[in-house]
Amino acid sequence: MAAVPEEQVGPGPGPKHREKHKNKKKAAPAVDESELLTVPDGWKEPAFTREDNPRGLLEESSFATLFPKYREAYLKECWPLVQKALGEHYVNAALDLIEGSMTVTTTKKTFDPYAIIRARDLIKLLARSVPFEQAVRILQDDVACDIIKIGSLVRKRETFIKRRARLLGPKGSTLKALELLTNCYIMVQGNTVSALGPFSGLKEVRKVVLDTMKNIHPIYNIKTLMIKRELAKDPELRTQSWERFLPKFKRKNLKKRKEPKKKNTKKEYTPFPPPQPESQIDKELASGEYFLKERQKKRKQMEEIKAKQADAVKRRQEERNKAFIPPKEKPAVKTKKASTEKKIDIEAIKEKVKNAKKKKLGALPEEEVKLKMAADEKKKKKKK
Repeated sequence: MAAVPEEQVGPGPGPKHREKHKNKKKAAPAVDESELLTVPDGWKEPAFTREDNPRGLLEESSFATLFPKYREAYLKECWPLVQKALGEHYVNAALDLIEGSMTVTTTKKTFDPYAIIRARDLIKLLARSVPFEQAVRILQDDVACDIIKIGSLVRKRETFIKRRARLLGPKGSTLKALELLTNCYIMVQGNTVSALGPFSGLKEVRKVVLDTMKNIHPIYNIKTLMIKRELAKDPELRTQSWERFLPKFKRKNLKKRKEPKKKNTKKEYTPFPPPQPESQIDKELASGEYFLKERQKKRKQMEEIKAKQADAVKRRQEERNKAFIPPKEKPAVKTKKASTEKKIDIEAIKEKVKNAKKKKLGALPEEEVKLKMAADEKKKKKKK
């Protein structure tokens, strides 16, 4: 009987077909489902009313949060406004200044189950130094908040302060640009960053903040957001991939290895060991101290000490006397007396005076006068 080939055995697909199927599975990239969802322009979710939940809530819910001491004065001032804003949603608010806490609780009239979650976010934002005017926006349906903890992302305190300042930018310019691009209100306070705005903007804010704390400058993310904003205006590009338009920044590590201050230079190799250092006894034998008695040794030590002390006293005395040494005076420069005696040439002066007398103001010299007279005479003769 002929042997049946291995490829034909069994009803299942062959090994080549299986490999192709595996490759197809691997090729499918992971896509975020939230990015694929699209909402029609101008569509808005209808507001939740009492008709949607006429019987109200079954049980009472409450949330409490602590606030720092420096927020006490502000919260005390704006608390009536907080109670009024939450009263519209039938939620009670209590401020305990002794414990330093804020509490929100539902009532029998509360019909919106999500109102207590919004009230909890409101007191959290107020505790994180967000002003009441901005924090009240959390009660709206299309507004959410995100409190990003950045205190544990960096080890060194100095590095943390530098990166947090980088997020703010010079005179808050970087933060303002981020607010305009994401349509969110951002508050940097202590070890947290509080953001308030639409869901899509909060996602971008969190990414920028975390990247900044990972030593990626926020200007790169701001540039990407600006390009995305322009691309979103074009309806043709909405269904296309934007990767070809977005900039790709490569991380450059320019840190050089720190060189040690003291460089250990290796000595030349020699097969011979180094000479044995002299012991204390050898040094004493060489100087002759070994043969001295105890008294003589002590006397010699005392003489050396006294000599050192005398040198130190002499040096100190010289330094003190420097203050009493007068400064060197500059040598006086002798001023040369102006020579009053001048040689006067009397004959030259006499000649100048004679010439001046002969000349009249505006008169021609004698030679020119003679030439003119001669020319006039010639003209008269020709006329005759």
